[in-house]
Amino acid sequence: MGFYDRFILPPLLNLACGAEPIGRQRALLVPQASGVVLELGFGSGLNLPHYDRGRVSRLYALEPSAGMLVRARRLAAASDLPVEVLAETAETLSLGPASVDTVLVTYSLCTIPDPVTALRAARRALKPGGRLLFCEHGRAPDAAVLRTQTRVEPVWKHIAGGCHLTRDIPALILEAGFKVEKLDSMYLPGTPGWAGFNYWGDARPA
Repeated sequence: MGFYDRFILPPLLNLACGAEPIGRQRALLVPQASGVVLELGFGSGLNLPHYDRGRVSRLYALEPSAGMLVRARRLAAASDLPVEVLAETAETLSLGPASVDTVLVTYSLCTIPDPVTALRAARRALKPGGRLLFCEHGRAPDAAVLRTQTRVEPVWKHIAGGCHLTRDIPALILEAGFKVEKLDSMYLPGTPGWAGFNYWGDARPA
């Protein structure tokens, strides 16, 4: 891992992902998590304040980036929730089958190299009746915006830690073996259209 990825990228991502419109999305979704929770892409812990302490018994915080792990471990040690940091990729998830009640993923499927494999691993980790909560930016429905996303994406991936702009989030979730039970989408106010089309909702194993 180079200097940029280790020391420059993490604070940049923290700033971007901590923007107010994204914070409102986190506040809307994260409190729905319950029981034993697996968070894919814990990052700098921006979801941590939003968990309902009365509903969550344990949090597995998965984060593969060395640049983010320092902050993740520091937050875990200071948290009033039982948090265990998993320094591994989502595609190679070490948790056993039927280990968690909720899988939460926010603004991470854009960056995970193989999101379908990662989601399949998460599905195996869910207990019967468990659910996936997701909030992601991705492929815009408008042709003009999609053209901009396609044009910007090759450069954007290099400066934003591998972030893809054109991933079809609902399609990835379906391909991984989930049934989407609730889905909302919109352009987040205060964000550029090419990076601001959001999908959020919940799904269960099909």
